[in-house]
Amino acid sequence: MSTSVWRVPGMRPLLSMSFLGFCGYAALLPVAPLWAVRGGADEAGAGLVNGVFMLFTVLTQLLVPTALRRFGWGPVMAAGMLLLGVPSLLHLLSNDLWPTLALSAVRGMGFGVLTVTGSAVVADLVPTSQRGRAIGVYGLAIASTQVGLLPAAPWVAEAFGFWVVFGLGALPVVGAPAALTLARHLHSQPAAEDTGERAPYLRMVRPMLLLLAVTLAGGALITFTAQMSSSSALTVGGLLLFSLTAAVSRWRMGALADRAGPQRFVWPLVVLSAVGMVLIAWSVRDPAVTAAAALLGGMAIVGVSYGGLQNLTMLITFAAVTRRHFSQASAVWNIGFDTGTGLGSVLVGLVAAGTSFSTAMMVVAGTSLATLPLAVVRSRPARR
Repeated sequence: MSTSVWRVPGMRPLLSMSFLGFCGYAALLPVAPLWAVRGGADEAGAGLVNGVFMLFTVLTQLLVPTALRRFGWGPVMAAGMLLLGVPSLLHLLSNDLWPTLALSAVRGMGFGVLTVTGSAVVADLVPTSQRGRAIGVYGLAIASTQVGLLPAAPWVAEAFGFWVVFGLGALPVVGAPAALTLARHLHSQPAAEDTGERAPYLRMVRPMLLLLAVTLAGGALITFTAQMSSSSALTVGGLLLFSLTAAVSRWRMGALADRAGPQRFVWPLVVLSAVGMVLIAWSVRDPAVTAAAALLGGMAIVGVSYGGLQNLTMLITFAAVTRRHFSQASAVWNIGFDTGTGLGSVLVGLVAAGTSFSTAMMVVAGTSLATLPLAVVRSRPARR
């Protein structure tokens, strides 16, 4: 079903740009903190590396729609790829904390550009009837980098040297020409009518909150599975299962949403997310011995919700606006995603420090369930 999506003009350079960009993101996400530790940073300093990266990602996402209007798609997207890729090689000059944080900030700016422009371009290139499939294919291109590089990059750094990973982290630079090619396809699209209408941000709040809740769960699992699990093999297996089910769910949910609409699948996935987190909470109730089957089952269940709701909330967000406001809609969606991921790390850490990981997972389950009233409400699509 997705072959027709591949034939849409501009999809191939979009997927090339996104794949190379997210390779750079996924390679350094676990390795940049390790590089700072090599330079003498403690746990708090290592945690700041990705914290600064995500902070500058979100701050940049707020500015991308304005930058696109002022400078155009090609220069902004190409600059984003360079900002994401070039600092990776500069890490080789120093592993001290402050230079590492500064380079993380620059990389965060590039990632902010990539995330907003990538999802906005999907909505712009593809007809509404195929948008779910297109978002699914786009999500699969992104997820494939994370499935492979997130667990492998630390091992590659230790086995072959950090320089290999920093080389992989520079792959976004190779994607800059694809960004310029993609911009030519966008310029050939019919111009969106300028009605003077402001972006209807209130319509975007509902899908953003639904996304924030499920990415809070995902951020918690990505950050703390290693600490919750009593076995390193179980940790790797759980995270791999989570990543794979999320990738497949985000991919396949698009076709279902194109046929039946995205709304009807939202509330079952919200419930499924809460059920999976309760199962994980039960599996880690004894810190000494993890219930392996329950943990793996819970990780798979949450992965399905995590991937599926990414696709559905993006579709609902774009349906809430006219084409003229796709860049603003993309910014709102990505801010919800990255904020939820960051909160999942910070809040769960605070709760777990004062109680236990089991209690913290139950809090996340309750947060997911609290969005159920939002899940059953149907949004009114924007007038085209």
